[in-house]
Amino acid sequence: MVTMGGEGTQAAGGARVMSINVGRTRPLRVADALSVESGIVKRSISNEAKPIAVEVRKLGLAGDEQADPSVHGGLEKAVYLYSFEHYAWWEKKRTDAAVEDGEAPLPFGALGENLTVCGLLENDLWVGDRLIVGEVRLRVEAPRACSR
Repeated sequence: MVTMGGEGTQAAGGARVMSINVGRTRPLRVADALSVESGIVKRSISNEAKPIAVEVRKLGLAGDEQADPSVHGGLEKAVYLYSFEHYAWWEKKRTDAAVEDGEAPLPFGALGENLTVCGLLENDLWVGDRLIVGEVRLRVEAPRACSR
């Protein structure tokens, strides 16, 4: 279980988990007449303000789904981690593009991640690295690949 609050959210090197996010698959509109089944839409179920334990299973977090296991999920892509430090860049892009509600802060999980972390960037990690969060041990298996 990943438990928010106290020692449970600390990762090696001073990084910390800010939010644990899950989502169910659902149709996602990608063009006027085209939609695809996707699990990218996530919601925070545990964060620093409202900490709860979340079960980590072999194929991901309890309550989380992936629509296309060939590119997301499975043994090598069970949990997706994303750095909160990148949120500001995406928020600026949304503001610059005049996206509806683009000035509002992005909620945790907005970028499809299961773990929103701070203090840990992609260039700090290598395939094979192990992350320890409370009593959970995760292993970096691959960088994120884009969906087809």
